[in-house]
Amino acid sequence: MQMDPWSTRTIDYEKLFTDFGIDRIGKLDEILSGNPLFRRGIIFGHRDFYQWWNDFRNGKKVSILTGMMPSGPFHLGHKMVVDQLVFYQNLGIPITLAIADVEARTVRKKTPDEIREITVNYLTNYFALGLDPKKTDVYMQTSRSVPYYRLASLMAGKVTFAEMEAIYGTLSPGKIASALIQAADILHKQLDGYEGKHRILVPVGPDQDPHIRLARDLAERIGLIKPSSTYHIFMKGLDGQKMSSSKPNSYISLDEPIEDALRKVKNALTGGRISLEEQKKLGGEPDKCMIFSLYLYHFELSDEELDNRRRMCESGKLICGDCKKELLDRIEKWLVDIHAKKVKYRPIAEKMVDEMMDYPF
Repeated sequence: MQMDPWSTRTIDYEKLFTDFGIDRIGKLDEILSGNPLFRRGIIFGHRDFYQWWNDFRNGKKVSILTGMMPSGPFHLGHKMVVDQLVFYQNLGIPITLAIADVEARTVRKKTPDEIREITVNYLTNYFALGLDPKKTDVYMQTSRSVPYYRLASLMAGKVTFAEMEAIYGTLSPGKIASALIQAADILHKQLDGYEGKHRILVPVGPDQDPHIRLARDLAERIGLIKPSSTYHIFMKGLDGQKMSSSKPNSYISLDEPIEDALRKVKNALTGGRISLEEQKKLGGEPDKCMIFSLYLYHFELSDEELDNRRRMCESGKLICGDCKKELLDRIEKWLVDIHAKKVKYRPIAEKMVDEMMDYPF
């Protein structure tokens, strides 16, 4: 399995442990058990997470660095990272949010106008989902201060082209620049000009692990603490295949008209049988059902209720139409609330972005 942040298509999760050295999430304490993403195994793996978590529990300085790629519509797949950030921010952990506009321009070929609009949109959604803009350090890569760029430049001398090829596969000048700058994103907060040495956590999807591996290798070579990371399972699309921004019917966007989102849910793949009679006789298959997946990841916080829904489905007592109708009601109410919050937060996001954007060309 070749994994890179730009073109990974399928993930063999078992190989992440056997071939890439990611560790399984182990025992959860009472705080982590309160987060359904941890409790349900959706956050499934890590690198040095427990060292970071123990530092936090012991009152030592820790922080979180995450990034956003302004490249496509904001959907429920992106929401999983925001849910984690809100959880940590509510514990009082500082959050830094890097906007990967260098990669957006050099690799994704986005124009400045496209980057502005998508970044404003992403930030608006982050804030509507509960991230506090007053407590979040947001920056664009092209707007960070000199020590950040000095770090990115000098780290180029600490890694060989062969090592980067082994981590990323096929490279281009834009990808090399992007990778080194993202390593600077992860590591620069440990510099004396920022916050000094401390453990930093980067919560990501497994496709971003190459950036983590590069940053960890470089941290050792320049005398910084290796960053920690956690990894979450990717949601499948509403069609049961890979969720993709290029397939609008595979995801629910937080920006689309509510009626369009509800239509997609109505057409989503279920774990139902061929006929109602067979459904009642054999029961449904929730693990194949995208409706159940939406409950699992986003719309049922109670494990007891989720387990009951599974049992009712598997016994044939809960039919797909009724299960889907209840979900549609929940999603509609949730989207109405999110859309209202976005009206409040968009001007804040616009002001943030306009103060950061300053491209020479």
